[in-house]
Amino acid sequence: MRVATCLWFEREAEAAARFYVGLIADSAIEQVQHAPGPWPGGAPGDPILVRFRLGGQGFQALNGGRPADYGTAASISVTCADQPEIDRLWEALTADGGREIACGWLNDRWGVPWQIVPEALPRLLADPDPAVAARVFRAMQGMVKLDLAGLERAAAG
Repeated sequence: MRVATCLWFEREAEAAARFYVGLIADSAIEQVQHAPGPWPGGAPGDPILVRFRLGGQGFQALNGGRPADYGTAASISVTCADQPEIDRLWEALTADGGREIACGWLNDRWGVPWQIVPEALPRLLADPDPAVAARVFRAMQGMVKLDLAGLERAAAG
């Protein structure tokens, strides 16, 4: 059995998948399936489904012929080791029409929601001292792109 998240694109599934695998380690394009005949979004031979691995997890990118509205009910969440990694991903994903949201959330240029999160955040939010966890939570709520040093300062009081 194989499970993969499928992302819907109007016509840029292959471009998006190639962009994503270039950003995240342990990622690769596995297969590009071309349409065997005409379809609502294109012509025979156009890419219609791209199977790829992102950070070791399975994804599919589907050209659906019309824009998707992802909303915020689901996102691709990336846990980052340090601030330079957060900054690199944030810059790349918000470039060319991406949009910052809040608390580490953004939409990339295709409207796909992402969370870019420092790996320390769950530990800081689960601190046994409720005052520490509350300070970290308040600090996070005031951020758009998460600032690891700011979260750690909040934890320290």
